[in-house]
Amino acid sequence: MYTKLFCALALLAGANAAPAVETDAQRVQAVLPQITAWRRDIHQQPELSNREVRTSKLVADELKKLGYTVRTGLAHTGVTGVLVGAKPGPKLAIRADMDALPVTEEVDLPFASKAKGEYLGKTVGVMHACGHDAHTAMLLGLAEIFAGMKKDLPGSVMLIFQPAEEGKPPGETGGAPQMVKDGVFADFHPDAIFGMHVVSTMNVGTVGVRAGGAMASSDTFRIVVHGRQSHGAMPWKGIDPIVTAAEIVTDAQTIVSRQLDIGADPAVITFGIFNGGSRFNIVPDTAELQGTVRTFDEGMRKQALASLQRIAQNVAAANGASVDTQIPLSADSSNPVNYNDPALTGRVRASLETALGKDHVIESPRWTASEDFPYFPLGAKAPSVYFFVGATPQGQDAATAPTNHSPKFFLDEGALKVGSEAMLQAALDFLGYPANP
Repeated sequence: MYTKLFCALALLAGANAAPAVETDAQRVQAVLPQITAWRRDIHQQPELSNREVRTSKLVADELKKLGYTVRTGLAHTGVTGVLVGAKPGPKLAIRADMDALPVTEEVDLPFASKAKGEYLGKTVGVMHACGHDAHTAMLLGLAEIFAGMKKDLPGSVMLIFQPAEEGKPPGETGGAPQMVKDGVFADFHPDAIFGMHVVSTMNVGTVGVRAGGAMASSDTFRIVVHGRQSHGAMPWKGIDPIVTAAEIVTDAQTIVSRQLDIGADPAVITFGIFNGGSRFNIVPDTAELQGTVRTFDEGMRKQALASLQRIAQNVAAANGASVDTQIPLSADSSNPVNYNDPALTGRVRASLETALGKDHVIESPRWTASEDFPYFPLGAKAPSVYFFVGATPQGQDAATAPTNHSPKFFLDEGALKVGSEAMLQAALDFLGYPANP
């Protein structure tokens, strides 16, 4: 009799017990197969900047099916989706980028890209060599999770799917600054903005975040040296723009090594293009230089640009040549420092440690690569945090792994789970989930 009574009480207690609370890891695990499928599909069908038509449609269709309020056509192919939770709370925006690079893939995958595109008038291979396919797939996975939590979700989320992060094609507008100009925040004013990026420099299972400047500002410049053409056998009858341009390149190295306080902040000046001449025995009329300046401090940025301008003009004058300069190339060719708000970064780091464990969260080094992500917090006048997700397989030396933008860049799909769990935890903590009943 006692046994029957005990069993009956146990059944009654079980019937009245609260259902098990689903964890963030379980939520991600439930959608991980779909995230992986999206990532492989997008990877196999990459699209260059401002040409993300197929990807944009896939994103918009999925968001509409999930009940988001969807806007398309921002910065040509950009998409946003807004979901309003059933409970009051803050507003959070999360951004992913969608574009691929003019790179021919050299990774042996069953879903490797065979796509071709046109870039600067040439037919090129197209590859997600920077991991934007993973970013888009993970944010779509989060979209599905948020939609399934709507009745318990405090606040609102805006998911931003951005085109042309790798740079708009010449003569076109695009990217984050254009999305801001097109009114991405006209009807949604976020209290914070989050972003993340997969990187080859860390192994899967590790994420990195740091307060303050996480990624450098970038400025593109162009210098055209005008000389006077002559026979290569009689250079004294002309003014050699190639020699002048070479002196500008050499003297510009003193800006970082002798003029900037790189003990305070790092800086980089790189010349990536040197064009001049058409024949071995002709001193040409002109030579062209193009390059980039990377800094973490606005004062150092202004100093570097001014020094480059001064060197170009004075070296040209000393050689009897002249220069036309675009330093920087244009206002929309520059990216600000990707700055993580210190207070918000502390909160996000705690969330990342909750999701992954303290041993898996590091303070990432400052990265001299740049991003146009900062235009979003600047446009919204909201704090932001941007963190990094390891993509190199465990056991492989991440320091020697093919880098982002390499034709051999390989993303271990374990990063999809880690990045999704990290961002989900950070988002739900910020929104205040679970909300008070």
